[in-house]
Amino acid sequence: MRKLRYQVACSLDGYIAGAQDEFDWIVEEPSFDFEALHAQFDTIVMGRRTYEIVHAMGERFPGKRVIVASKSLRQEEHPEVEVVGEELEARVRELREQPGLDIWLYGGGELFSKLLGWGLVDTVEPAIIPILLGGGVPLLASSGVRQRLELTSHKVYPSGMVLLAYKVRGARE
Repeated sequence: MRKLRYQVACSLDGYIAGAQDEFDWIVEEPSFDFEALHAQFDTIVMGRRTYEIVHAMGERFPGKRVIVASKSLRQEEHPEVEVVGEELEARVRELREQPGLDIWLYGGGELFSKLLGWGLVDTVEPAIIPILLGGGVPLLASSGVRQRLELTSHKVYPSGMVLLAYKVRGARE
């Protein structure tokens, strides 16, 4: 069974993007293997705002199925992705049951909060960047969701980035 993994860069004070959605503060870490990271996933789930930012930058995810959670995007205008609206919870449950690699929850504190509240997130894997932003897009949108986590691994990189991995308590093995 596939896992839904929230793998995201995050400032030390808990933001995944700055106040204007900027992420130029994310340090380069030459020893981090991005190819190995991407190879762990065959499906990416992101919210509309994240999709619009990466799409405008020309970011593509070749060989990956991309699901965009949005109630405003029209599927016919974005044929390169699957747009999912009201049926998001059911669609993510279905994806988790299908064979394949893990599913990457890519950015989006609001989407993370929603999926966590539905009990669909298996792991939380923040790459803590050594910077204090003082504001911006939070790792977890304020939603009243409280969830215990269990540390499963950690790694410190020369740049000061710390990669943490937590299992969501109560998530499937």
